[in-house]
Amino acid sequence: MRTLASRLPRPATIVEPTCGTGTFLAAAAAVHPRAALRGHDLNPDHLKIAAAQLPYAELHATDFFTTDWSAILRAAKPPLLVLGNLPWVTSAGLGKLDSTNHPHKSNAAGLRGLDARTGRSNFDISEWMLEQLIISLGDTPATLAFLCKTSVAHKLLVHCHHHHLPVAPIGLWHIDAATHFGASVDAALFACQISAPTNLCPVYPDLTAAAPTAHLAVVDGHLVHDLATYQSTRHLAGTCAPAWRSGVKHDCAEIFELERPSLEPTCLYPLLKSSDLANLRAPRRQLLVPQRRLGEDTTHLKIDAPRTHAYLELHAARLAARKSSIYRNQPRFAVFGVGDYTFAPYKVAISGLYKRLEFALIKPVDGRPVVFDDTCYFLPFTDESAACQAHAALRSPLARAFFESRIFWAAKRPISAALLNSLDLGALQRALAGSLHADRSPLQ
Repeated sequence: MRTLASRLPRPATIVEPTCGTGTFLAAAAAVHPRAALRGHDLNPDHLKIAAAQLPYAELHATDFFTTDWSAILRAAKPPLLVLGNLPWVTSAGLGKLDSTNHPHKSNAAGLRGLDARTGRSNFDISEWMLEQLIISLGDTPATLAFLCKTSVAHKLLVHCHHHHLPVAPIGLWHIDAATHFGASVDAALFACQISAPTNLCPVYPDLTAAAPTAHLAVVDGHLVHDLATYQSTRHLAGTCAPAWRSGVKHDCAEIFELERPSLEPTCLYPLLKSSDLANLRAPRRQLLVPQRRLGEDTTHLKIDAPRTHAYLELHAARLAARKSSIYRNQPRFAVFGVGDYTFAPYKVAISGLYKRLEFALIKPVDGRPVVFDDTCYFLPFTDESAACQAHAALRSPLARAFFESRIFWAAKRPISAALLNSLDLGALQRALAGSLHADRSPLQ
């Protein structure tokens, strides 16, 4: 609270939507002793502890997801300070816990098709909760200050800009979550005001920093941290051709990833996983790929590869028990992320797990195209020369500048297909060719 005290208007009312035992309310009351306090929490036992240390606070046992926050916040005496530490859990995490206490929203990002049924539709509960609080406030004079994942603050900035919500960022202060909370996650204190929207968000290295070390901005719908470099590489933005693809998704490594297979070679391909790509290792396993395209019937394996079919039949129960909904109504033994691109002989690939901007040129091994697991991304090529040219372009300083200005390395998965596909490979190669031509003297 001391970090924010000098930057905020003095609140008349302090509200914490998930107050727990009242730690944050107590800290806020120490800085703003004249403010009215209001706390909400689902757990009545937590509220009893909060009431013991905050006897003058108005406390309510409420479920965040069924509470009319608009009525509560707009009825409170302004200006408001809405603060706290919302749940650090994703929608998928609640699903694993069989929790029923969550927003009735299965696809917060509005994704379609396969993306809506896989990890891309997963979202942070706290992000959704913060959005609801901002919407509920309307034009009520208020400041919001919350501890959250840094990625949640980033997504919220983009969301507010995209939906023209009246939010003016005050700042984002990085926090050492491992030291303070024992959590291995990139965390921050994020504060904003309900007022005329502004696009720049100051970023501070820690809670004690007097001056920001960077500014975030939303440009072209993207959050960037190096505006000058972003602008200088803006001409490279577009759509990549060929498109970046992710590797094969199967959800049964013990069945599909084999070290010494005694099956027909028809469906076996040298496999590179993220760790192999990141450490420039040669394939150590073979991947069993029973389909050449999505939805292809696998019954032909009885005749074309009988040992392979028998092997899959042996593990049929395990394969049928795969939990992801993407396998429903699919042929037996189905996998995803397969198409002509999967079997292209030449590829430029990068690990999606390791936080390194390193592209590898991949060629066939023993005459077979190399395939990847679904944590890797790759560009497919039928021509070796085209693959080599793409590889060289992607390793250029210009390409690195493009990506670095758009990557947030603190994110859990900083490298994504969306990021990679945002670079127009053709524009990059033309820019590099033009630069090379300009550097040559008339006599060369």
